[in-house]
Amino acid sequence: MQLYKALKPIQVLSFDLDDTLYDNGPVLLAAEQAMLHSLQKQTEANLQRPVEFWAQTRWQLGQLQPEIRHNIGRWRLLGVEAGLIQLGLGKDEAGKIAGQAYQAFWQARTDIHISADVRSLLQQLASRYQLIAITNGNACIQRMGLGDLFQFSLQAGPDGRMKPFPDLYLAAAKRLQAPPQQILHIGDSHRADVMGALNAGCQAAWLDHHQRPISVLPHIRLTQLQQLASLLL
Repeated sequence: MQLYKALKPIQVLSFDLDDTLYDNGPVLLAAEQAMLHSLQKQTEANLQRPVEFWAQTRWQLGQLQPEIRHNIGRWRLLGVEAGLIQLGLGKDEAGKIAGQAYQAFWQARTDIHISADVRSLLQQLASRYQLIAITNGNACIQRMGLGDLFQFSLQAGPDGRMKPFPDLYLAAAKRLQAPPQQILHIGDSHRADVMGALNAGCQAAWLDHHQRPISVLPHIRLTQLQQLASLLL
């Protein structure tokens, strides 16, 4: 752990979710497989495509409608719909199939296990600070069993533009009636989490899994989430 800047008084701990509280790689892999399985059940064999095809149609939609990238759930849903239309289906049928495929994706994508040591750490921190979640994704704190520890969760799309835009941080500060500088945000992405928090006037703790070089200093650099205990408890 490295401390780059003196910490100001902290009232709120804001956590990123994906790859901060758990490894999101296997979760996304399972979710994409669930989506493909749903599409396979609903379409003829000649319409079935690998995951790369759906990623490409999503990327193409993002190029045409850049603002949709701030809501990744809707972006994925409409990307599947666009791919089905590209394969020759009508809009109504494509929308129905895409909706069911996305629901299968979301069910698997929100089936997340929080390890006992991470939950224990969050329980200890929740006894001293208000905990919130700020995520660019669409993981659900209730479905992962953390709803009792967090005040609320804000997601890019429904609650504002994605990090590193300051929207979600400022919305959280307003909702909590707390100055942004009293919020310490913890996340694994230097761009989204560190730069986003600093853009909003919050303090930033970077969970650096890979010891990467950085251009903008956070307040704290962590190599393990558990280091928060010695810093904050």
